[in-house]
Amino acid sequence: MRRAPLPPDALDAVDRKILNALQDGFPIAPHPFAVAAEQLGLEEKDLIARIRHLRELGAITRFGPFFDAAAMGGAFCLCAMEVPEAEFERVMTLVNAHPEVAHNYERTHRLNMWFVLAAETLEGITQSADAIERETGMCVHRFPKLEEFFIGFRVPA
Repeated sequence: MRRAPLPPDALDAVDRKILNALQDGFPIAPHPFAVAAEQLGLEEKDLIARIRHLRELGAITRFGPFFDAAAMGGAFCLCAMEVPEAEFERVMTLVNAHPEVAHNYERTHRLNMWFVLAAETLEGITQSADAIERETGMCVHRFPKLEEFFIGFRVPA
């Protein structure tokens, strides 16, 4: 489901602190939310409730690990599609139904749907992109990684 942009006051100072802290990693521990909450000066249940609320708001679209498919012997590819406004919801549902799809975002550009495909092999990327093209009747533009960049995301406090 597409969401409207968040109003500027949708996030309080604690939400912003949580978002910034989570960009740096998440504890590997028997009770990781308790450890993260303690580091943030929160109770475990409050941190979990706030993360749930951030998802419901649309401030975050997922909460979970990011795996480097290439480092694990797999493959990934940035993809984009030009989707007519009237068909965006239908196409988004079809695209997101593929387990290889991650990070699907709408952009204000001719190529208005951008997503990442991650698979065990380059052939898996091709198969997934080809299947999306067959299902939607639209071209999936493929942009394989030439060089990796890390862009640190921070929310102003």
